[in-house]
Amino acid sequence: MIVVTGATGQLGGAIVERLLERVPPQQVGLSTREPEKVQALRERGVRVRPGDYADAASLRHAFEGASQVLLVSANVVGPAAAQLHRTAIEAARAVGVRRILYTSHMGANPASLFSPMTTHAATEELLRASGGAFTSLRNGYYAASAVMLMGQALETGKLVAPEDGPVSWTTHADLAEATVLALTEEGRLDGVSPALTGAEALDLAAIARIASELTGRAITRVTVSDAEYRAAMISRGVPAHAADMLGSIFTASRRGEFAAVDPTLERLLGRRPQSFRDYLAATLRR
Repeated sequence: MIVVTGATGQLGGAIVERLLERVPPQQVGLSTREPEKVQALRERGVRVRPGDYADAASLRHAFEGASQVLLVSANVVGPAAAQLHRTAIEAARAVGVRRILYTSHMGANPASLFSPMTTHAATEELLRASGGAFTSLRNGYYAASAVMLMGQALETGKLVAPEDGPVSWTTHADLAEATVLALTEEGRLDGVSPALTGAEALDLAAIARIASELTGRAITRVTVSDAEYRAAMISRGVPAHAADMLGSIFTASRRGEFAAVDPTLERLLGRRPQSFRDYLAATLRR
């Protein structure tokens, strides 16, 4: 059995749907804090059990009988996230899970300027130390995040943000497909994967140009200081710690932490990953 966590999220949900195209539902299990949200999957024959990264006993029950477990990274950051991941890894090994897969990030690095990347690096060390087979999927930066960073640019005509650097934006759909291939075709990815990225790296100025071309409206890239951006976020009600974390995306990208472009995802998929232009065009049509 393959057990998937995080099925109520965008990436986890896409992975489950893709997985069910390749594996009978009786061979798929879900570990979730919100079983009521996946009732439709239960009705399709998927095993659903409550599981919480903060509750080792619940995880041992949710992972029971699994040969592989996919750990979708927790939606918190810092030492608390690494501890949650440790609990999940230990629970999986305790019930005999042969292989653990984890949704890491292309920027995983203990010295990263963007704090979630240090959590991913710490989790990879936990996987190495756990004594069993594992795959850490170093996913490219989500294209959906680029749309979020655009803010109100489509309405105002101005994409306002601090100085940034190129990022190899990658879609949830492509990463979900790659994850399912890793789960169902063992040997394709073992240990820490190469960066699973789109085929090009774009900064926000390039994204503004693409948005202008797609919409037929001029969208200008406006650069502000880190301090101005932080102050604007706080004035809109964003907590200071969240504003600091979001701001660190720009400092990290300026250092090139998310600029790598790697052919591994294209080789896995057997096609070019969806471009950011095509992703944005599809988003605008919705």
